[in-house]
Amino acid sequence: MTDSNSPVRLAICDDHAVVRAGLRALLDSAPGIEVIGEAGSGPEIVALAARLHPDVVLMDLQLGGDMDGIEATRRITSATASPPHVLVLTTYDTDADITRAIAAGATGYLLKAERPEELFTAIHAAAQGRTTLSSPIADRVLNSLRNPQPTLTPRELDILAQLAHGLGNREIAKALHISEATVKTHLGRIYDKLGVDTRAAAVAIATERRLLN
Repeated sequence: MTDSNSPVRLAICDDHAVVRAGLRALLDSAPGIEVIGEAGSGPEIVALAARLHPDVVLMDLQLGGDMDGIEATRRITSATASPPHVLVLTTYDTDADITRAIAAGATGYLLKAERPEELFTAIHAAAQGRTTLSSPIADRVLNSLRNPQPTLTPRELDILAQLAHGLGNREIAKALHISEATVKTHLGRIYDKLGVDTRAAAVAIATERRLLN
């Protein structure tokens, strides 16, 4: 938790240089916020966070390369005893993205359509360890609590995404670095949770429930 009299030390991660420049220009003018660094990829932001120890990392989810914003968030939030708070800032609002980001340790989840003032407030809240969600995200979370569906684990969501791309068990195992037997076990659990018995039906239900990116 930061001293209320000190500026929030912020790092920005987005793989688009123009977006980073725009965010930096916007945030440099915000009271009580100091941008101390920026990165354009998952490995870069993980290394930067370890080196500069920001209070908050503003994280995009869709990053180029092998490490997306979810994995970068997981590594940052599990790196030390007092890791930075990660505030997701993205255009994506699927249930899969929200679930995976929160499971990875994100403190808040904002959409890029938010007004600047909402972003400033969320950054200050994140620095104090308080959760901030964009209104559409909060509505989705509340609806899921009121109408609970069987919860898929991050690994099951990963496998569903591979199914949606038409991969077979062997290809999924290779892509996720797990055994075919493990893939089959996860598929059985996915089918049970979604109430289906075929791959096509699993993908159809997942798409309907917006579980896929």
